[in-house]
Amino acid sequence: MRNRNQPRTSIVTCRVTPLELAEWQAKAERAGVPVSALLRRAMARTRTWTAEDSAAARELARAVGRVGVNLNQLARWANTHRGAVDALEVLAQLRDIERELAALRPATPPKR
Repeated sequence: MRNRNQPRTSIVTCRVTPLELAEWQAKAERAGVPVSALLRRAMARTRTWTAEDSAAARELARAVGRVGVNLNQLARWANTHRGAVDALEVLAQLRDIERELAALRPATPPKR
């Protein structure tokens, strides 16, 4: 957080298209702030990703995909064998899927 007594003296340069600039200016005008304030606020809310964060997100997406495949197979089986559906077997499979999803839940909330 910025010390209120410290002046802003550094300048950041960013190349944008004329359309991007116009969009930023319009957003800043709607917000009633200069473009620089709009960009500072946006950057303050932006979470950066490390290589480890990206790898963890990819692995989580793959794990959720595997659970989804299992759920889809279970639904297909239940629809194919409607008359022979063993409710206990379906419940056991659903419980396994629920456990897999619980294991994927992060232990701590993501950092900002």
